[in-house]
Amino acid sequence: MAHLITGLIFIPLLGALFLSVVPPRLARPAALGCSFITGCLALEMWHHFDAANPALQMIQQHVWIPAIGAQALAGIDGLSLLLVLLTSLIFPFAFCAGRMSRGFYSIMLVTQAALYGTFTAQNFVLWFLFYEMSLLPAFLLIRIWGGEKRDRAATKFFLYTFLGSVALLLSFLYIYFVRGTFDFAELAVLGKTGLLTGNLRWLAFAGIFLGLAVKVPIFPFHTWLPDAYETAPTGASMVLTGLLSKMGVYGFIRLLLPLFPNEIRIVGPWLLGLAVCSIVFASLAAWAQSDLKRMVAYLSINHLGYCMLGLFAVTASTAAPAVEAQAALSGVFLQIFNHGLTAAALFYFVGLLEERRGARGLGDFGGLMQRTPLLCGWMSVAMFSSLGLPGLNGFIGEFLIFKGSFALAAGYTAAAVLGLLITAIVFLRAMQALFSGPLADTCGNFPDLRLGEKWVVVPVTLLMFAVGLYPQFVLHIFNSTVTQMARLLG
Repeated sequence: MAHLITGLIFIPLLGALFLSVVPPRLARPAALGCSFITGCLALEMWHHFDAANPALQMIQQHVWIPAIGAQALAGIDGLSLLLVLLTSLIFPFAFCAGRMSRGFYSIMLVTQAALYGTFTAQNFVLWFLFYEMSLLPAFLLIRIWGGEKRDRAATKFFLYTFLGSVALLLSFLYIYFVRGTFDFAELAVLGKTGLLTGNLRWLAFAGIFLGLAVKVPIFPFHTWLPDAYETAPTGASMVLTGLLSKMGVYGFIRLLLPLFPNEIRIVGPWLLGLAVCSIVFASLAAWAQSDLKRMVAYLSINHLGYCMLGLFAVTASTAAPAVEAQAALSGVFLQIFNHGLTAAALFYFVGLLEERRGARGLGDFGGLMQRTPLLCGWMSVAMFSSLGLPGLNGFIGEFLIFKGSFALAAGYTAAAVLGLLITAIVFLRAMQALFSGPLADTCGNFPDLRLGEKWVVVPVTLLMFAVGLYPQFVLHIFNSTVTQMARLLG
């Protein structure tokens, strides 16, 4: 089954090359066909995955650069499989968000290949290659197909992420010179007793933290995100928020936490403080926005802050109870999946409103429930999912995070609850401005959901209900991985 990983990575790359010769009108169907094939491979991978086994599975290992110990080593555990499935779900969803040029779909497919590689690579050199491979396509998506101020937004995105990547690379080069390996599993074993010694270990820790904190992003390294998400075309915004931000969270789980557990316990209160700031300040910033895209962008920071709260609560505690640590980690993993799905759906709905109106300010709409009841109803479901309404997918992840984190870091978790209250205010304010009141003159000719849009919206929304009502089918994917990770971090 190891060949499935190879197929996941190379099929999108071959698809990107194929798009250069197809007629422009067939570019989107060809991109969707390519994503359909990779989706089938991901489902096949899920079918053969042994959820009871926490070890790496479907391992693919080849000699690559023996002089520096760099191997083409790839494999999956529960977390990797979860993100592979999420990637296979988000990209077809993003391809349906408006018609674009062949170049756009080609670059999106390259980004898809980079994400598959990032979530399956188990050696730093290979992982970093795919990690950086996503940077240039994302920059081009913003720079070429973005809206107003795309030059500034793309440049800001590139500088932030590139400088963070440089810090990450320098830190790992130092680790290699000291320990002589790039293998994640070997480094995690060494991290239990202290990966590095002396004051330079703090520079290595800071470099990796900075590189990943920018990618998530965590306060105060978040300022590139609202500009990038606001300017990017809808499909690219869906990928940026649904998947590229997960690369940062994945990096924290795969790299920083296992390699530097002792250092994290020392600076744990500061990290928890940053997570709380990401939750509360981002929700306040969302409250202040009149642009729907910027509002959803800030709420994305808010929801990723919950993931970081759960991770830091587990690792900063000196004696974390196994049950609470597993609850928090399960919540983080589930929140990764749920946020990717829900945030992408919100950006899709904002794109539909902008396509119909030519604007996306709160003041540009009003009374839409009278004209487009289906659009308003399905969009409300996505909003309530992001809010964490019981019965929808957003609830169970946040509940598990708070359940575990309250037992491990009660004060910080109590402060983070303010983010839930403010998020509720933000969404209720938006729903009132968009859906209620008299019908705005500029919205009188709005069409409701078209048939093609229903085929996109309905399955995604039903998946939100499915995860919310029966989350076990997703939790089952990574339960054993969570148990092993809680034991490792403890």
